[in-house]
Amino acid sequence: MTPRPPGADLPEHPDRLWTAAEPRASYDVVIVGGGGHGLATAYYLARNHGITNVAVLERGWLAGGNMARNTTIIRSNYLWDESAGIYEHALKLWEGLEAELDYPLLFSQRGVLNLAHSLQDVRDSVRRVEANRLNGVDAEWLDPRQVQEVCPIVDISPDVRYPVLGATFQPRAGIAKHDHVAWGYARAAAALGVEFVENCEVTGLRVSGGRVTGVETTRGAIAAGRVALCAAGHTSVVAATAGIDLPLQSHPLQALVSELLEPVHPTVVMSNAVHVYVSQAHKGELVMGAGIDAANSYRQRGAFHIIERQMAAALELFPIFARAHVLRTWGGVVDVSPDASPIVGLSPVDGLYLNCGWGTGGFKATPGVGWCFAHTVANDAPHPLNAPFSLDRFVTGALVDEHGAAAVAH
Repeated sequence: MTPRPPGADLPEHPDRLWTAAEPRASYDVVIVGGGGHGLATAYYLARNHGITNVAVLERGWLAGGNMARNTTIIRSNYLWDESAGIYEHALKLWEGLEAELDYPLLFSQRGVLNLAHSLQDVRDSVRRVEANRLNGVDAEWLDPRQVQEVCPIVDISPDVRYPVLGATFQPRAGIAKHDHVAWGYARAAAALGVEFVENCEVTGLRVSGGRVTGVETTRGAIAAGRVALCAAGHTSVVAATAGIDLPLQSHPLQALVSELLEPVHPTVVMSNAVHVYVSQAHKGELVMGAGIDAANSYRQRGAFHIIERQMAAALELFPIFARAHVLRTWGGVVDVSPDASPIVGLSPVDGLYLNCGWGTGGFKATPGVGWCFAHTVANDAPHPLNAPFSLDRFVTGALVDEHGAAAVAH
């Protein structure tokens, strides 16, 4: 009997998971931005609220922006109650998402280590562990020997420039395949009747009598009962056409991958002091992220000095990487608010909804914010989990200060 080739029993992958639509004259809801947040919002609008006359407008191709330009880390161990709430909701959705979407997302709960290199790091980290536990988030404090048990390739020598004094560990955290996540959501939303219009840049918002009435695009005007902005770093540009000045700054955020390697890195390791975060993708490449560029910019490419510092930081923690070769580098565009927390909710214009300011935390929030933002759009009122992230907190002073809590919002 002739043996069947590997994969012969798997169903044939379709040529397209969705059909690119021509824009219609009007929709009940127009979503600006075809990344993870836009796709998840569209899916949950249809699934949870029965709103299917929805168009997702994307200036390029679906999931070709930040969704394809991140380091795929998923965790919920944030300090503040508000942040932990929405990220933990997202993580719980992640845990059942592959089955729900019936698509292989390659979600791997391999855990995340956040290293501490100073006594102040230790104090802050232990504080975060206790806060996480109060919020029902799995969190542990590990000493250096326990850190090496979780990740044997981390250098815990006491005589290095940034000695590892311990780490927080979230076992349920991990990574997923970013493009598979986008494709899974797009496929499921399309099956429910959502339309996707690619190569359709939104150039302006149409407003009459204080209410949004539609959008201007490079493919003509489209009327809409409601408009939801999910355009990441460009949300402030689109909102400005309706006279809304959002408190956001956009920066490039760089990352890189190595050549393919044998499995050597079993978890995700992050370090604020050394400022690098590393995981190993399913194919074998090392995925490394760094800090944001200080300059405001929309460029989607890296700067050499950032990469140089990132490599030095990685070698500080992982001497085993000394002979690894960089395969490629890239940059995404992150929009950062004054308190390093997102803006999700209503806007000063009726029928216009904001989802922006996620900084470097957007990917991990994808299912959670999609769920909550869809609720906000459908009910014209925020979900309890995104209510603290309203735009008016910058007037009332009720900030969710992740800058002060974690120094970095990855």
